[in-house]
Amino acid sequence: MEYRSTIDPRALLTFRAVCREGSISGAARALNVAQPSASAAIALLEARLGVQLFERHQTGVRLTAAGRLLAERAEAMSQTLLAAEQELHNLGRGVAGPLRIGGTPGALVSLLPFVLPKLEAEIGPCALSVVERPDAALLELLRRREIDLAFVTTEIESPPDDIAEHTFARDPFALIVGRHHAALPSTVSLRDVAGLSWVLPEAQGAFRRQVDALFLSAEVPVPENVVRCDSLLTTKAIVRLGERITVLPRQVAASELSIGVLRAVTLREAVFQRNIGVRYRADEPLPPAASALFIILEQHHAPSI
Repeated sequence: MEYRSTIDPRALLTFRAVCREGSISGAARALNVAQPSASAAIALLEARLGVQLFERHQTGVRLTAAGRLLAERAEAMSQTLLAAEQELHNLGRGVAGPLRIGGTPGALVSLLPFVLPKLEAEIGPCALSVVERPDAALLELLRRREIDLAFVTTEIESPPDDIAEHTFARDPFALIVGRHHAALPSTVSLRDVAGLSWVLPEAQGAFRRQVDALFLSAEVPVPENVVRCDSLLTTKAIVRLGERITVLPRQVAASELSIGVLRAVTLREAVFQRNIGVRYRADEPLPPAASALFIILEQHHAPSI
């Protein structure tokens, strides 16, 4: 027997607007409809579902447990409709996508530049957007369907049940130094250089946990003379032009290493490599362009250094 939903998609979009605006009046303004129409749509939705979605109070509305559950579905539906509209528009222009990618800076630079030409050769021009975010923010973007894939450091901790994870490449950590430290040998222990000036990541994510683990392995405290910086471009410029040093995966500094403005020094404590891959929603198939990129990542990953 075929099941027919009692949910009116238009009412669901009104519900989503109320969630985003925090009040029915705000949703009405955002949707450019009369407030009684928005109120009626929410009342009808609650009546058909047999649940209360909001608790009303003087300054607006607050989601009930049922409302929070439906809010996730409403956001997913909205993003699905938006993606379908964009796909149809792009199809008319002979462009694939949209393909929406998020990632941490190091994971993106370690993988995406190497597979993007292969993706374009496979599917042609593609409407691609890329954003950099911390790990926790990427999870929320995946759940809201605002990105299709998240490029991250993998195998640090198990992903949530609704998120899948796949590793595509491994990249060894190294001490990255500028010309000021030309006298350093090709291999050192962190104990030998812990007293120098450093640039290290700020964000509390998988990358920082691995860097901190290197100091733990060397049985030395994380340096106090440290600039905390999450911009890879800025970090490498500080090291290149000054006396500070850093720890990075070799692939992240590949361009500067290749022309000799930075040097990679092997760390005795770097007995583990950084794993890089993607996270995606486990409960639904990838969109066509994201699926094509995933297959290419399986076949062609970033070269090791």
